[in-house]
Amino acid sequence: MALMFRLFGDEIYDPFLSMVSRCPVLNTPTDWKETPEAHVFTLDLPGLKKEEENVEVDDERVLKIYGERKEEKDDENDKWHRRERCRGKFRRSFELPENSKTDGVKASMENGVLAATVPKQEVKKAAKKMIPFICHFLIQKINLI
Repeated sequence: MALMFRLFGDEIYDPFLSMVSRCPVLNTPTDWKETPEAHVFTLDLPGLKKEEENVEVDDERVLKIYGERKEEKDDENDKWHRRERCRGKFRRSFELPENSKTDGVKASMENGVLAATVPKQEVKKAAKKMIPFICHFLIQKINLI
């Protein structure tokens, strides 16, 4: 263990955490809460502008949030010691519940936090329809009489 600390310092190497930090999709944390009025999705997108991300809902009630964290331009005199921030395209998709009003989605961006709000609507329940039950045995008896 002492050798690992000498090689990696205080950082403990964890293959899963290493993968998460390199993968844009896994490194786009999202909260989804339901209020009485809406479904609210909140994503941490540090360093992105609202023009660099997209929010849409398709016909199958799937909310899609996607964009790209672009690579920074390097000066030839720059010497990097560490690059840990995630770059590349990201995409998150969420299947919305039946009570989502997909034509009223709103999105806002403030301090690197994207909030997408999907209003709720009342779901019309199918009307109950009574189906008459006819016993074939009785019909046959009636026809015989």
